[in-house]
Amino acid sequence: MSVPENNMKIENRVKRKHCPGARDMFGLLRAGCLAACCAIVFVALLTGCATTNSGGRELPPLLAQDELLRPYVKMAVVEVNREQFGDVYELKTEDYDWAYQALREEAAKIGADAVILPEIKVEATSYIFFPSSNVNGRGTAIKFR
Repeated sequence: MSVPENNMKIENRVKRKHCPGARDMFGLLRAGCLAACCAIVFVALLTGCATTNSGGRELPPLLAQDELLRPYVKMAVVEVNREQFGDVYELKTEDYDWAYQALREEAAKIGADAVILPEIKVEATSYIFFPSSNVNGRGTAIKFR
C-alpha cells in the first residue's frame, strides 16, 4: 500500500465519523426550516382571510357636516366593534383607521353614498392579568337625492 492510498483511507474514515452528526444537524435544520415555513404559510392564510372585499366598488367617503352640499336621506346608523386581547396598553392610530374603514365597508354593503357624523371610541381595560381593548365605531349612512 502506498502512502497516498493510506492518507485517503484515513480521510474517508474521518469523513464517515463526522458525517452522521452533520446529517443529524442538517436533518434538524431542515425539519425546523420546514416547520417555520409551514407556520408562516398558516399565518399568512389566516390573515389573508381576515380582510374584506368591497366587491370592486369604491367605498363611500366619511364626510363632515360642512362638506354636505346636496340634500340627502338618512339610510341607517352603522355600528362596528372589535375587542382585542393581549398587550394593549398603548392605543394606536391603527385602531382608529380600522374603525373608519369598517364603517365605510358597512355603509357600502347597504348601498350608501357617504357616512356622516362618525364617532370612534377606543377603551383599554385590564382584568387582573388579561388586558384588552374595545374599539367601537358609529356613523350615519346617507344616500344623496
